[in-house]
Amino acid sequence: MHRFLLPVRDKMTATGKFQTSPGKGVFQLPNSDQELMTMVTAILDGNVAKVAQMLSASPGLASACFQSGASRATEKPYFLGQIGRYIYRGDTALHIAAAAYHARIVELLIEAGAGVHAANRFGYNPLHAAAAGNPGSLRWNPARQADTIRILIKAGADPNSTDKRGVTPIHIAVRTRCSLAVKTLLECGADPARRNKNGSDAMVLAVNTTGRGGSGSPEAKAEQRRILELLNQPETTSHV
Repeated sequence: MHRFLLPVRDKMTATGKFQTSPGKGVFQLPNSDQELMTMVTAILDGNVAKVAQMLSASPGLASACFQSGASRATEKPYFLGQIGRYIYRGDTALHIAAAAYHARIVELLIEAGAGVHAANRFGYNPLHAAAAGNPGSLRWNPARQADTIRILIKAGADPNSTDKRGVTPIHIAVRTRCSLAVKTLLECGADPARRNKNGSDAMVLAVNTTGRGGSGSPEAKAEQRRILELLNQPETTSHV
């Protein structure tokens, strides 16, 4: 069974506290977040039965959001090593399930009332979370990622939704070099010509180096070539 992957000497205790390195004391989650963190553990474990049990006992968990999250002062306790993502204030269980590409759990949460439009403090919704990936890593699964994207959009998620920086899900999929996610978003109505607040559209992000860790790997470069092919197809360029 997986657990939160924290730096050496940093671990979560049975009471919901994070024991940090010597001299740093103990970090404790706010009471309002502890049950939600237990749900996150079940999601990362892929424990569908546990998630269903928790939703049955506490239906409000489907729409509950974290009241605390990663910041410059408290990054480590909120890092989820299994999916390479931090928990941020405003994240819901659906954000985490989407980022983990657990399609069945995503369905369970939506059926229980989870909001596909819920946004964290950066304006990221669950579809933004599902669009991110890391080609070549053990945690990346393009097929599961695409399935998760389709489920969210079928449930009402907007493929052209923007965060506070004007970033759409396709911007994230392109920037993190996930070609099947890009293809799926295009098929579901994502607009590749939409620009973020820096003025970049999907093609600009596809052509230029992202500066993101892993974007220079052979797997990421192969994904980049596929993304450029997708964006250069006639039916795609007609959007521009």
